[in-house]
Amino acid sequence: MPCTPPKSPTQHHRVANTATVAGKASDRCIVHKVPDSVARHHEHAAGPGQCCSAVVQTIMAPVSTVWSFVRRFDNPQAYKHFVKSCNVIDGNGDVGTLREVIVVSGLPAATSTERLEILDDEKHVLSFRVVGGEHRLTNYQSVTTLHAGEEPAGGTVVVESYVVDVPTGNTPEDTRVFVDTIVKCNLQSLGRTVESHVKRSARAMAA
Repeated sequence: MPCTPPKSPTQHHRVANTATVAGKASDRCIVHKVPDSVARHHEHAAGPGQCCSAVVQTIMAPVSTVWSFVRRFDNPQAYKHFVKSCNVIDGNGDVGTLREVIVVSGLPAATSTERLEILDDEKHVLSFRVVGGEHRLTNYQSVTTLHAGEEPAGGTVVVESYVVDVPTGNTPEDTRVFVDTIVKCNLQSLGRTVESHVKRSARAMAA
């Protein structure tokens, strides 16, 4: 199913407030409530010429199931349809692992070299930084956290925030619209992939 760009990509993902981290202002790029244990991960020190934002997606599946897909730094194409292929070029999946992602045609990018910065299986936090490649997302860093949704709806709330340089010739708003759309498509695809997996597993157990 193709992704449809949101009518107002920044409507629900504006910077909510400003905190002080390590002696300098840090934009908390999220308005959705997240647990205190992971909130600090969504505080990005966006400097001059940078912008940050966040996207939230609820998936009707247990946190452990969603995390089993998200934590696979070596296999982003399992749900990220903009990724054609991925090759681990250094490391074994731990923090510091480098991967080279080949992007599908039609996007203003060809490759992206990315470093795994955080992989916390207990708190369900993953972060990576773009360190090279042929693309326009210079100094891009993303943080994804998972936590259980509130009852009665339940499920898993996935929050992905990022900070990135604003490309020459673009405005911060242009950049947020572009990146928000990609992140939103990825998380929607994650939801469909995980929920389909849960349904297949339930059918297999009932057979």
